[in-house]
Amino acid sequence: MSEKNNRLTTGWGAPVGDNQNSQTAGQRGPALIQDVHLLEKLAHFNRERVPERVVHAKGAGAHGYFEVTNDLSQYTKADFLSEVGKRTPMFIRFSTVAGELGSSDTVRDPRGFAVKFYTEEGNYDLVGNNTPVFFIRDAIKFPDFIHTQKRDPKTHLKNPTAVWDFWSLSPESLHQVTILMSDRGIPATLRHQHGFGSHTFKWVNDKGEGVWVKYHFKTEQGIKNLDVDLAAKLAGENPDYHTEDLFNAIENGDFPAWKLCVQIMPLEDANTYKWDPFDVTKVWSQKDYPLIEVGRMVLDRNPENYFAEVEQATFSPGTLVPGIEPSPDKMLQGRLFAYSDAARYRVGANHQHLPINRPKVEVNNHQRDGQMRFDGNGGGSVYYEPNSFNGPTESPEHKVTPYEVSGQVGEHSYSHDDHYTQAGDLYRLLSEDERTRLVNNIVGAMKPVERDDIKLRQIGHFYKADPEYGTRIAEGLGLAVPVQN
Repeated sequence: MSEKNNRLTTGWGAPVGDNQNSQTAGQRGPALIQDVHLLEKLAHFNRERVPERVVHAKGAGAHGYFEVTNDLSQYTKADFLSEVGKRTPMFIRFSTVAGELGSSDTVRDPRGFAVKFYTEEGNYDLVGNNTPVFFIRDAIKFPDFIHTQKRDPKTHLKNPTAVWDFWSLSPESLHQVTILMSDRGIPATLRHQHGFGSHTFKWVNDKGEGVWVKYHFKTEQGIKNLDVDLAAKLAGENPDYHTEDLFNAIENGDFPAWKLCVQIMPLEDANTYKWDPFDVTKVWSQKDYPLIEVGRMVLDRNPENYFAEVEQATFSPGTLVPGIEPSPDKMLQGRLFAYSDAARYRVGANHQHLPINRPKVEVNNHQRDGQMRFDGNGGGSVYYEPNSFNGPTESPEHKVTPYEVSGQVGEHSYSHDDHYTQAGDLYRLLSEDERTRLVNNIVGAMKPVERDDIKLRQIGHFYKADPEYGTRIAEGLGLAVPVQN
């Protein structure tokens, strides 16, 4: 075996003669444009940062495996779920939602929980959060919502007035706001939190029969959360606290694990259930649809290179495999487009060819060209379909199953507008200490809001969820409880 070549080269492999001094016109003269190594080095340096994610910019990741522990093949033909004991390699990226790339890990924010399964029928991405619901239920509102979570275009500061103005004018956010402002708004570590697919998906078996499904990853480490004062202290002293904890745990052999469970709903129940099962601001009662164990996810390997793996990893809820299909969830429908589109912009049209995103199975399609196409680009093979040259052919057995469309008129409406019952139920489930911390967190977050009418409008939502809930927040803010009609 030959010795490793340790010679410094340019990007095109030519040896570098001097990496300490630029070529100049004389000792004190200007740099020469013929110094191509200098130009390449500086130009590449300027481009070392791909545009950061609009959301979920700050994240940590790890490799692991998923092992099936319960046979649910009567519900789905997904190959990686086909038999007990089957293991599938996977990669996960945890993240905060609102902060920039350099923001603190311990802020109050939902956590992204994005899992990529490298299955034998292509990659499957389950792109969720550590909460079972979300702030909005329609993707058309997502850009506006995220604008309120980011920086004010004039001051370049976070803007609590915008945050609470949007939430108070979007009462469907109340359930998620209650979760976010509770103890679970700041997980102690990435290992001590649950994960959820949040959306409703459709499972289809090998007979073409379907069910609706929701995913729940239950942490085997137990739920632990951070006290607000400790979280603030860590944000200043160790803003990478969660990233460090995850890396060290895996490095030390303390492999975190989650049990994956699902709720399964017969298709016909969607027409009669008390909640719209495709509204991501709502949960399904586990009394109505109990959790069923599927398998176990274990994280046992850290990335070798953060940029190549964690930063260049791309996820989309539209990255599906046979046996798993979308639902009419309006938020999900928008994400099916937006996530892959963001990846094409941020990383490039060929992002799925990168090692971290590349499936373990052979890819056969007619996508060609584009920036950074670094493989053979299909060579001289046939580049269109249908064709007469023995190119890749479709698999009719994997067509998306037929589904009903409710009505034939384009409309902007929802079948259910009760935004208060589930938020109130959650409030009443909390202990008195948990309620007190929840109220204090909300009061502290709302005090900087500049207008009382926004505060009062939001207090009205809390009051509709539970009179005690709204009254305590009003008292904390020194405001009268709004008269409820």
